[in-house]
Amino acid sequence: MNSVQTRSAERALSGGTWLIVGGAMLYSILTVTPLMAKHTADKWDWTAPILPLVVDAAVVIVVKLDDVLARLGGHGGRWPIVLRWMTGLMTLALNTADSALKKDLVGVAVHSVAPLLLIVTAETSLAYRRAIAAAVAALEAHQKAEQERREQAAQEREKQARAEAREEREHAAALAREQREHEAALAREQAEREERQRREEREARERAEAAERVARERREREREQREQERLRLEQQARVRAESEQRERAEQAERERREREERAERERAALLERGPAQGKLPEDEARRIVAAAFEANLSVRQAAELCGWSIGWVSHRYAEHRDPGTGGAELAIASN
Repeated sequence: MNSVQTRSAERALSGGTWLIVGGAMLYSILTVTPLMAKHTADKWDWTAPILPLVVDAAVVIVVKLDDVLARLGGHGGRWPIVLRWMTGLMTLALNTADSALKKDLVGVAVHSVAPLLLIVTAETSLAYRRAIAAAVAALEAHQKAEQERREQAAQEREKQARAEAREEREHAAALAREQREHEAALAREQAEREERQRREEREARERAEAAERVARERREREREQREQERLRLEQQARVRAESEQRERAEQAERERREREERAERERAALLERGPAQGKLPEDEARRIVAAAFEANLSVRQAAELCGWSIGWVSHRYAEHRDPGTGGAELAIASN
């Protein structure tokens, strides 16, 4: 019997056992619950299914743990046996109690079928599992012994083959040793010739490298000199450019100050003229308004200086505050 058949038998045994356990649990709950409801206070009727569930849960635990121990080849001792029989007898008593109280022998016989079947199934499945585990262990031991026997025979054959191969290698090694000694003598002569040739080549290469090194150092010195000369010229050009730039900046600053001073004098001259006797020309009035705006004069004071209306002056102030808005307002005012 191979391992596939063994696993198939175990699956069939496990499936059948759990099917019987499930049916017995369902039948027990349906049978015992009305009995518990009769012997429980009315407000606690809802607890009637708890006792059969607890007893059946113990049955499930016993069956499952027996299954695990049987697979591992262990034994739980006396207490699992006590628990198994105690739960079985409790299930039997609870299922037949109602019929026994009514002195109904047929009912007692009918309701004892499921608990007795559960007890016998639990014991039988445990025996089957232990027998299967023992058979599997024996089969594995036999297979292991057979495997060890085959491995030992293979090791002996391999050992004999290694001995024969060693003899062949020793004979071949003797021949090869003689051949190597002859070849070594030839190789030494060849090595001496090659050593002389390499020494001559090395000396020639060293002379060439020395000449190349001298030439490279000379080129490097020349390159460094050219680089230093280039850096010196670049530094001189940078100094000249910085000097010219500084002179241009100073010249621009002087011109800006002169323009500002000239504009300040012009604004002062325009503002010192006093109130206009009449409406001045527009160009002159614009200059006066611009000077007044720069001097932070009020719109009324600017209007008095140029002789134009306060509204026109307000538009000019708006142009100076916001050129875009002022330009739009100027166009509207002109229209």
